[in-house]
Amino acid sequence: MATISSLFVTRLYRAALSEHGPIDPQEMEASCFAIAEGDEAGQDWCEENGYAGYTSYASLSDLPWRFPIFKDLVAVLDKHVAAFAKDLEFDLGDKTLVLEDIWINILPEGGIHTSHIHPHSVISGTTYVSMPEGTSALKLEDPRSQMMMAAPVRKAEAREEMRTFVYAKPAVGDVLLWESWLRHEVPMNMAEDERVSVSFNYRWE
Repeated sequence: MATISSLFVTRLYRAALSEHGPIDPQEMEASCFAIAEGDEAGQDWCEENGYAGYTSYASLSDLPWRFPIFKDLVAVLDKHVAAFAKDLEFDLGDKTLVLEDIWINILPEGGIHTSHIHPHSVISGTTYVSMPEGTSALKLEDPRSQMMMAAPVRKAEAREEMRTFVYAKPAVGDVLLWESWLRHEVPMNMAEDERVSVSFNYRWE
């Protein structure tokens, strides 16, 4: 009798931030917009690089030091990342996973974040601050896609773990984590309101 096993599994962690500590979503949203309004260097970078909306990725590297709510957020994220690392069965030895960087993303209607990976990190993720009705989900790509060559496309009703692309639609207050080599993107925001999130990377040291 034939047996079929699943090998080399790609894990996606999803939880409410509140599972490991309270973060006021309204305060977080207000903080993100206040930071964006005052970050002229970030605004300039977005304009120069044709980035629709705002990101603090290239301008503010010390959000937890500047703003108490981001310090609180990192303390909560540390616990979620530790839980995910345990599920992944990482042997961290005498090292640990520590925050490498954290940044704000504000995507207006029509804004996108093209497909990419985070090659110098171990775990990456996003927590969601504002997700208006009709806004885009996170699009995750099967990491084997470039090796499938002559394979036919998957059936439209294929099981989630068999699909080439998976769309994860989080709610406000959710946190999603994945290994940093997993290619992902944010398709065009079709909602009239802005989509706000906070993304981050963890490294092993």
